[in-house]
Parts: sequence; structure tokens; C-alpha cells
Amino acid sequence: MQTLSVELGDRRYPIYIGAGLIGRPELYRPHIGASQVMIVTNETVAPLYLAPVRKALEGFAAAEVILPDGEQYKNLATLNRIFDELLGHRFSRRCTLIALGGGVIGDTAGFAAACYQRGVPFLQVPTTLLAQVDSSVGGKTGVNHPLGKNMIGAFYQPRCVIADTASLDTLPERELSAGIAEVIKYGLIRDPEFFLWLERHMEQLRQRDRVALAFAIERSCRNKAEVVAADELEAGQRALLNLGHTFGHAIETGMGYGEWLHGEAVAAGMCMAAHLSRRLGWLDESAETRIRALVERAGLPTDPPASIPPEGFLRLMAVDKKVLEGRLRLVLLRGIGDAVVTDAFDAGALDATLQHFSAAGL
Repeated sequence: MQTLSVELGDRRYPIYIGAGLIGRPELYRPHIGASQVMIVTNETVAPLYLAPVRKALEGFAAAEVILPDGEQYKNLATLNRIFDELLGHRFSRRCTLIALGGGVIGDTAGFAAACYQRGVPFLQVPTTLLAQVDSSVGGKTGVNHPLGKNMIGAFYQPRCVIADTASLDTLPERELSAGIAEVIKYGLIRDPEFFLWLERHMEQLRQRDRVALAFAIERSCRNKAEVVAADELEAGQRALLNLGHTFGHAIETGMGYGEWLHGEAVAAGMCMAAHLSRRLGWLDESAETRIRALVERAGLPTDPPASIPPEGFLRLMAVDKKVLEGRLRLVLLRGIGDAVVTDAFDAGALDATLQHFSAAGL
């Protein structure tokens, strides 16, 4: 087991990474302050991992809420189901929530914890690669709105993250690739040596080589933890973690939540950001070619869906958390490992990029 820390002063918390962690009581107990525990999971994960988590929590007054599986259920109605269970079991403000599942469960359960009786502790137990390397770390919680992804939420940090790499053995191949998109992102925004490592080891990752996966998860979490510690509330550099996300969220919203997996949309979004960066003269053509090649080798889309026209992209991108005072800001690249958040880009270049990808999809 490896242990990293997210350094946030008195709210510092550990990330445990390793195989066989999900049923280890000693990882849970120090982070649970009272007897009442609500496990939030979904219909896919519960048959696989609910039993070992419940066994690890023997001696606690544990209950669970099992939600439907899918991005389309990351909404206020699902959030209210969690509140119904908490209130129905008469859970107090000293209860603890445990998010057992992928990013949808982590985001929704975390937001429920942030809101219930004005805030109760929660633990993240991510069971997908995307959640282990990204969404479980850093305290971004929330739900989607029909007009925009993740537009309703809160910054609220977990007490710990328990990333059991053995849970990836049951992950569908498409979900594994979706998680690799967020892994690639870290190499692009701040870690060029990691990007080079990914170019050399992509096949091992896709084949679920335990050593390669453990290295990629640890390196990704270390990158994320450093960024979050420096800028918890996204006032500056944390926004770099959104490379590809403005385009990607537009894809998810435009296609309907759940049609494209989050990582698939981010992958296409990163390729769009790379293309725009090259069109602006910030990124050389060879770098864009390397990015597209690695995304493709990960089994991910390099182009957005043709069904969203350029004007549709612009309309959807206008509903984004990085829009300030009516100005769209994007995360773009000046090189592999060198990203910037900016509104200082030529609007004509953005239009040309959208037109390029629209034509590519015909």
C-alpha cells in the first residue's frame, strides 16, 4: 500500500492506494467519528463490493442507499433520495457517509455530505480508474443540471480516499479507457515525463498490468494532490485540471448525460484544445500528433460527435464555470506539460477549430 496526503492544514487527509484495501477496517475506522454510517453506492457496484465494506464496518450502525447507475442519475432527484434515507434512518449531524463507486457516486454522495445538516464527514472509496485518479481527490462535489454539467455543487473534502486497485479487475474496458483520459491529462498539463512514460506503457495500462496501473494511479494522485493543496478553491492553477473539460462538458450536455462517458468526452476535448493551441501557434504540429496518437492508443475518441454543430458547441460552452463576466476561458497548451488558463485567444481560431472538427465528423 502507498499513502499520499492532500495537504490542507488541519483538513489534511490521506489517499491509500493498493490492492485489497476495500475490506480493511483499519483504513475506515480512524476517519469515522460516531456510530452512524451511510454507504452510498449503485446497482452495479453493490453486488461486487458492498459486502466487504459492510464487513469492514462491523460494530457501526451502518445502512446503505443503492442508487441507479449512470451519469443521467447525477441530479437533484437522486440527491434527494440520499437525504430521504438519512432522515428516514434518523441519522444525526455526527453521521458519516461513504461513497462507494465511481465518479457519479463520489460527486453525488460528497455533495449530500456537504449539505446534510450543513455538513457531515464522508469517505471516498472509488471503484473506477477515473474516480481513483481524479474525481475522488480534491473535494469537488456536485450534480448536473439539464443546462450544464456540474453546475450545482460545493467544495467539500473527504476524510480519506481508499483506492483499491483490485476493483479495476471488474471494470469494463470502456470505463478503463475513460479513466486513462484523466491520466493523460496530468502529463499534458504539468508532467511531461509522465506523458512520455504513458507513450511507452499504454499497452500495459490497457492490459491492466498491476505494476503499471499502480504507478499511473500514484503519479496521477500525486499531481492532483499538489495542485489542490496549492489552490483548493480553483482561484488559479487548479483550473488547469480542466484541460479538455469545457469542450467535453459541452459534448456530455449536448448528447445527453450518459451517452458519452465523461472520460471519452474529455479525451475528444483535449484533442480539440490541442488543435486550437496549434492553430494559435502555441503548440507545434508534432506535439498535436503525439497527443492524438496517445488518445487513440488509449481506445478513446479523438473527435467530437458530428451531431453537435459549431454554433451548438459555442452555446453549450457558454454555460461553463470558467466563464467570467461573459468571457469564455479555456485551458490550452503551450507544449506537452505546459498548460495555461486564458481568455486571450482569437475567437476566429476557436470558430475555425469547431468548423474543422465538424467537417471531420461528416
